[in-house]
Amino acid sequence: MTTAAREAGVTTWTIDAAHTGVEFAVKHLMIATVKGHFGEVEGTLTVQGDEASTAKVEATIDTRSIDTRSEQRDTHLRSADFFDVEKHPKILFRSTKVERTGKSTLKMTGDITIRGVTRPITLDVTEEGRAKDPWGGERAVFSATGKLRRGDFGLTWNQALEAGGVLVGDDIKLAIDVEFVKSA
Repeated sequence: MTTAAREAGVTTWTIDAAHTGVEFAVKHLMIATVKGHFGEVEGTLTVQGDEASTAKVEATIDTRSIDTRSEQRDTHLRSADFFDVEKHPKILFRSTKVERTGKSTLKMTGDITIRGVTRPITLDVTEEGRAKDPWGGERAVFSATGKLRRGDFGLTWNQALEAGGVLVGDDIKLAIDVEFVKSA
């Protein structure tokens, strides 16, 4: 942290990837739900004082770390039909606005970039709490939910079903649990 940031009361927190989960759910055959997660995420949270409206989050997700419990499906998701991990190895998120909606709830708006396409997204965030860890560090935990449409990011591969409809839904539900460690 720079001297100017310290003097301004800015605190930086770093994502603890071992205690963070980025999960998604999408309809399969229009009736079932397939869930998966990304295993590699990194990023920071900066905040001035304890004022939530000053919070800034930047996060990066490694698209190669996708896991839906099916190696064949994961390989397809990494291909040019979906994430095209060779050309687009990262999903990027950068918050643009945070507003308090309740005692422990927030609405975070930001820009998410998938496959080189950037779109706004709004997440409903809950502050789960803070605690000291056994090693003297301070932890802060948040959960967030949101939705996006995969077609908005060029993730348009699909197959029509004989009975009507499509194989893979367009709406993606997100569920994020993130643990931050306060930087020294």
